Order: sequence, then structure tokens, then C-alpha cells
Amino acid sequence: MATLIHPTAVIHPGAELHPTVQIGAYAVIGENVKVGPQTTIGAHVVIEGPTEIGARNQIFPGAAIGLEPQDLKYNGEMSWVKIGDDNRIREYVTINRATGAGEATLIGNNNLLMAYVHVAHNCVIEESVVIANAVSMAGHVQIESKAVIGGMVGIHQFVHIGCLSMIGGCSRIVQDVPPYMLVEGNPAWVRSLNLVGLKRAGITTAEMGQFKKAFRTIYRSKHTLNAALEHLDLLPESEHLQHLRRFLQLSQMEGRRGSIFARRNKREE
Repeated sequence: MATLIHPTAVIHPGAELHPTVQIGAYAVIGENVKVGPQTTIGAHVVIEGPTEIGARNQIFPGAAIGLEPQDLKYNGEMSWVKIGDDNRIREYVTINRATGAGEATLIGNNNLLMAYVHVAHNCVIEESVVIANAVSMAGHVQIESKAVIGGMVGIHQFVHIGCLSMIGGCSRIVQDVPPYMLVEGNPAWVRSLNLVGLKRAGITTAEMGQFKKAFRTIYRSKHTLNAALEHLDLLPESEHLQHLRRFLQLSQMEGRRGSIFARRNKREE
């Protein structure tokens, strides 16, 4: 199995690598790094610990994972990067450890992070998320499953991005992105439902009709947001609509940044 590791790679004796891990030329693997089966690590990749990486991940040349957070509050405490299975981490992606003892930056399964993406401390990326080139996210960002983020998007710290949402390229995201919506602009605003994403996710015709009614109620009526959410109770029971309602309610709580709204119906509560 030694042929799977290039002779120029530098691997700390304290690293735990499954025998099927492949490591390219001049890669550096530090102490307290654990890598699962059939993961490939490209040339010039740097992985510091504590970092845990699961199975069948593809890490492309130049990526830097598990380095200290770019956070002035960080004081050398032990924190983590934890990455699941079947992720593709492209060239020069950076994924920093968390701030706070025992805290972790978390990446789930089956995500695609394209070249030059920056994942800051304490971020959480769930499942099947696509993040295009040169996206930069600040600390404590959470991205729910099956979201799609266009290239060169900047995401403010503590922002929450909902599932099956899509963000257009070069947008500036300073508030929460509601699930199932298409968001774009600087400043960003909700343009429409993410119809393509919903169809690809297998949303039925009946559910799509409910989504359209919900969208009109929230973003095209004269209701305040709270009143609009109450009107959603009149629609048939739906797991997706329940999630949308909960997401928007949580976004308005103290300490959160609020939710991106539609340009034509801005409201103050």
C-alpha cells in the first residue's frame, strides 16, 4: 500500500490514514489528522489537525484544511474540522478550524466546493450543497442541504442559508436566505421560487402549487411578514411549508440577522 503515498509527501507519525488513502506529491499531513477509506489527497494539499475526514472524498491540489481560524478571538484552544463522505474539494479551497474549545467546522456528505472557496471557522455545510468558485463565507455561516451558491458570492458571518435555495453569482449576502428561494443582487433580494431546484428535488405538481401560493402570500401581498406566516396555516399541511415558516420565524429572533426580502414589497416590522 506504500505506493498509494507519493515519496515526497510529509506525514506526521500521529496521523491516522486508512490503508486505501492516496496522497499526492508534496502534500503535508499533520498531527491529529484522521482520513477514511478511499479518500484521495492531491499534490501540495496541507491538512492540519485536529481534523477528521471520512470516506471517498476527493481533495484536489493546493487545498488547505484544518489550519487555525482567521479570527482574533482564537487563542490556541483545541478545535476541529470534521468532514463527512463523498465530498469533492477542489483546488485551493480553504477550510479553517473552529473558534472555541471543542467546537468544530462541519461539512456533511456529497458536497461540491469548487476552486478557491473559503469556509471560515464554525461554519456548517450540510448535505449535497454546491458552492461555485471563489465563494467566501465568514464565521458561523450555516448552509442547509441542496443549496446552490453561485460564484464569487460573499456571505456575512452568522448568516443561515435555507435548503434548496439558489444564490446568483456575485451577490452580497448579509441576511438569511429563505429555503426554496432564488436570491440575487447587491444588495441581494428574493426574485422568485427556485423552480428548477424544486423540480429536480422531485417536488410534486400539488406541492409546487402550494409553494407558489406561499410565495405570493409572503412576497407579493400587502401583509406584514407575521401576518403572511399566519396565512400559510390556511394552506394544506406540508413538511416543506412548515420548514419555510419555521425558518422565517427564527430569522426574526433577537440575535439573528433577519431574512432577505423581495425588492418590490420591503416592509418593516
